[in-house]
Amino acid sequence: MNFKDHMEHLKTFFTPSVKNVILLIRWLITAIFTGLLVGAVGTLFYYAMSFVTGYRTAHPILIYLLPFAGLLIIFLYRVSGQYNNTGTNLVLSSIQSDNHISVKVAPLIFVSTLITHLFGGSAGREGAALQIGGSLGDFLAQTFHFDEKDKKLMIMCGMSACFSAVFGTPMAAAVFSMEVISIGIMHYSALVPCVISSLTASMLARHFGAMPEVFPITDLPALTALTVAQTILAAAAFAVISVVFCIALHLSEHTYKKYIANPYLRVFVGGLIVVLLTLLLHTNDYNGAGMPMIARCFEGSVPPWAFMMKIIFTAATLGAGFKGGEIVPSFFIGATLGCVIGPILGLPAALCAGCGMIGVFCGVTNSPITSLLISFELFGFEGMPYYLITIAVSYMLSGYYGLYSSQKIIYSKTRTEYIDAHTH
Repeated sequence: MNFKDHMEHLKTFFTPSVKNVILLIRWLITAIFTGLLVGAVGTLFYYAMSFVTGYRTAHPILIYLLPFAGLLIIFLYRVSGQYNNTGTNLVLSSIQSDNHISVKVAPLIFVSTLITHLFGGSAGREGAALQIGGSLGDFLAQTFHFDEKDKKLMIMCGMSACFSAVFGTPMAAAVFSMEVISIGIMHYSALVPCVISSLTASMLARHFGAMPEVFPITDLPALTALTVAQTILAAAAFAVISVVFCIALHLSEHTYKKYIANPYLRVFVGGLIVVLLTLLLHTNDYNGAGMPMIARCFEGSVPPWAFMMKIIFTAATLGAGFKGGEIVPSFFIGATLGCVIGPILGLPAALCAGCGMIGVFCGVTNSPITSLLISFELFGFEGMPYYLITIAVSYMLSGYYGLYSSQKIIYSKTRTEYIDAHTH
């Protein structure tokens, strides 16, 4: 080989490497900036949520204003031209297409989620975080004049940053935005921006005192054939209830729209239903996100019907047009169900509550890798075999139901074959 051939060989080797280094530097800078900006908004959202939750808890009479709060939410979306906004589905669709997310989405979902929680609607916060992050990520992509392909990466980058800041699970947040878009594949092209933005946002949030919820599980039985069988049975129950939750949310929305065409009347009636349910049960346990009830699950004491009540409250709230997320309610449902069935199956209540949280989460999001990572961040690594079994079984048995209708089915859950997403 002559000198010229050696030079060509070196050029062929180094040119792609140099381009990758430049691309890495570019995405590191962009992701850090996104993590700081979106993380700051996410941290503000975290504290605002904490404030309204505490204020509602101290003033339970606010529940009577929930129907009127719903009217305000509908008005805000109408006056801003975002009435047809489909929430998290809009964010997922924008990643799958060339459509953009209006920057108006971020302040709208921020304020409307706070309103929902302040007056006692049953909803979560992470769905709002995904919309805030996705909207700001799209805005930054347009500001920096990124092309359509990089715009999609920026949306995922923003989603990871806000989810991380709000919930405090940077590993899960980094992966979730890449995994939730499609069933069966992961968008690894966003790995660097999502990881860096997620970690940056998490560090920023912790610097300002926004600490994550953690539920260490120490009462772990030895892994035997019996405990594996018990865990599989529990996971099957979590898969079933995840399907029930998804059906309840979709059916609730369809039923409201079918019988009440006017959106203002619809949200008002939905608010009245939640108020009546609260009065009938004589408890505020099912209003808001329900984190205190989740914490009680790890102490082994919750009503046996709690998981079903949370499904009903959340479906009544979100189906009517109130805003918020579905992820924390899925944690609530899984934790309360696990706490009840654990002792029946012969498993510790706390362990089964943790498995329930990630089992239902996996079933409703179809995101097994995220589920595993979030279990480590919430519960620690020691119970890994139980979490892994739960996730695997729930992922398979939950089928193709999910919270997000825009989530594409790319690869079969049970066979090694691609699926035409347009046929499902």
